[in-house]
Amino acid sequence: MIESSHISSVKSGISKKKRVKPIESSGVATVIEQSIRPSTIDEIVGRDSEKKKLRMMISSTKRRGEVLDHILFYGPPGLGKTTFAIALANEINSSLRITSGPAIERQGDLAAILTNLKANDILFIDEIHRIPRVVEEILYPAMEDRAIDIVMGKGPSAKTIRLTLEPFTLIGATTQIGKISSPMRDRFGLIQRLDYFGEEDLVLILKRAAVLWDIAYDSDALTEVAKRSRGTARVALRLLKRVRDFAESEILKSFIDRETAIRGLELLGIDDLGLEEIDRKILASIYNNYGGGPVGLSTLAAAVSEDLNTVESVYEPFLMKCGLLQRTSRGRVLTEKGMRHAIEILGLTSII
Repeated sequence: MIESSHISSVKSGISKKKRVKPIESSGVATVIEQSIRPSTIDEIVGRDSEKKKLRMMISSTKRRGEVLDHILFYGPPGLGKTTFAIALANEINSSLRITSGPAIERQGDLAAILTNLKANDILFIDEIHRIPRVVEEILYPAMEDRAIDIVMGKGPSAKTIRLTLEPFTLIGATTQIGKISSPMRDRFGLIQRLDYFGEEDLVLILKRAAVLWDIAYDSDALTEVAKRSRGTARVALRLLKRVRDFAESEILKSFIDRETAIRGLELLGIDDLGLEEIDRKILASIYNNYGGGPVGLSTLAAAVSEDLNTVESVYEPFLMKCGLLQRTSRGRVLTEKGMRHAIEILGLTSII
């Protein structure tokens, strides 16, 4: 059962076939979205290197009768950090308590969470880099010594009380590992990056989702969706839902073939590289207004009417992954491939 608060408790062993009550806590969606998550490491598609490391840790931990060491997952959003946490909890038959960095505002919030953990529990903190520094300091002794220090009173009469914690595992997830302090990073036993999925792995994820969601499909259709999913499982699943909606509402059929998928994706503004409207606006702005660059980030963000941090952390990484954009000391510059894409795909042949 998952409780509706900023801490969620996920009991292990939930089968993907089992029906559970709707989830109300923020950041976790509905029953269907919960059921689509793999519940064990073996069910996770791809990630062979990551799964091998985790199996090694689980096996040796069980043999020694200890708790799993602390783990930090980092990488772009939508690549399975939460899924790994849920799978690990099921593998070691423990309870998983979920919270997020922004939800922990005071030391007392974190102390309450830690003191309520039972032996072998897993605490999953999403966006862990957003924990305030003063709160983060409580985690240091908790992770190393299984204890927390609480200050009682103020001034000269203040006393420090050390509370012993049950042995637990902290799993952190972040999209910006550079914002995590060095003392925090050093306390994790495993720091694992999750990279973008390959097209073949995304197709397997979509096939599994199509079975669970009872969607009739053609393999070429799923390949088309996977190709335009920016290497991200979350995006792929979202696009599959929208293509299903398009097939049922626009052309009144329940079967998704390649032509239907392409038409649905074009309606959503997703091109064959997976670029969305804002991606094309960025390319068009650099090419049209600045001759292909260089252009400063703040100038570019203002030109496309987007938040600077959003452009830098959400759109730029994928454009760079596609080889369309470069970061230089002078600013953002279109690559040769980016120039061709701007000219041929965006219809800017008259602007040289």
